[in-house]
Amino acid sequence: MSAALTGVLAAGSVLLFRWVIEYGQSLFLPGGRIGNYEALPVWARFALPVAGGLFIGLAFNRFPPALRQVGITHMLLQLRNEGRPSLPAKNALVQFVFGALAVITGHSVDREGPGVHLGAAAGNYVGRGQKLSSEEDYTLIACGAAASIAAAFNTPLAGAIFVIEVLRVRYHISRFMPIILAAVIGAVISRSIHGDSPSFVIPEISLESLGELPIIALLGVIIGLLATGFNTISRHIAESTLKWSPAVAFTLAGIVTGTLGIWSPAILGISYDTLDNMLHNHITISALWLLLTFKLIATAVSIGMRLPGGLIAPVLVIGGAAGSLLAGVTAGLLPLPSSPVAFYATIGMLTMMGATLQAPIAALIALLEMTGNPHIILPGMLAIVMADLVSRVLFNQESVFLALQVTQRQKIREAEPAAEPATDKETVR
Repeated sequence: MSAALTGVLAAGSVLLFRWVIEYGQSLFLPGGRIGNYEALPVWARFALPVAGGLFIGLAFNRFPPALRQVGITHMLLQLRNEGRPSLPAKNALVQFVFGALAVITGHSVDREGPGVHLGAAAGNYVGRGQKLSSEEDYTLIACGAAASIAAAFNTPLAGAIFVIEVLRVRYHISRFMPIILAAVIGAVISRSIHGDSPSFVIPEISLESLGELPIIALLGVIIGLLATGFNTISRHIAESTLKWSPAVAFTLAGIVTGTLGIWSPAILGISYDTLDNMLHNHITISALWLLLTFKLIATAVSIGMRLPGGLIAPVLVIGGAAGSLLAGVTAGLLPLPSSPVAFYATIGMLTMMGATLQAPIAALIALLEMTGNPHIILPGMLAIVMADLVSRVLFNQESVFLALQVTQRQKIREAEPAAEPATDKETVR
């Protein structure tokens, strides 16, 4: 019963968060179209993320350090604390309000990362009113996180696997069944409102020839290098800006994003409309080059400087752009029928997600659930394995969340002496 209630609350919070973002965008974007930052005048593309970063940063300057902790890295820290995990409602409210503002003002972040925090906080809230063990609290938090991913992408099984691979939830059948139930409920609620494709539509795709497998393997290698670069840049930015005030860091992130957005407005915001155009081959090769490069830089800067947004959707866009580019460059090179651009874009999307988050199984299952095509599993496995070999085995990369968690923990420890006398546990909360 608690897992089911968590699934309902998590899906509700994610859907409300999405509505707030889309309503906010509809108020000022031309034509009221969601994500239509391309239609803004040049000055607005620059000014919007700068103003958003400055406003959010000034607000964060006024918050105590513990209240600034939001997102999946905050969850990971809490789940690794001794004793009961705690995701305070105040932090969830900060995540909701300022995560929405970050997306609305065009920063290269997403709603899915904040959604995971909101869903997990819902699970923690459900457990707080009951006399549960710390293990049961832990399970309800995982239920909320799984339900939020399921609601965001209509991928209940991938949502359940996500919490095991990314949040490092220890697998046990008694714990996994409630997580699956919550994920199913989250997906059902989302599907009842947004249909089978809640974020973007993947057309029917298939591998035209086994002769394309070497190109798929090459795509995996390229994605592995991109994921390594993205994780490394994000970590270095987080470490170098550790002592910066939020106002300075967030404003600079806005300046970087706004400047890049002048030349490639498709990078602004979540970019699901761009992803949809990419999947239907409506973007030129030159625009894809700019999108890939600028989206990677803008997202790494935004995440490294700790803006209260997520990175899952931007990572999908980066991977999709890489897949589309490879399809465009290699088209006609082989004396074989070639698969459509959407095929390579979809493989690239989920491969990039798997390599960046170090969640290959969740990525593979999401690939199957999003496409509904079991024949995509073979090329998907090849690309995901090659990317994992490059990023994890060759370059010894860990999940970007784990890398950022180390920096976050260091920042919390440095802030402790300035706080009121308290235990470590109280300070983190």
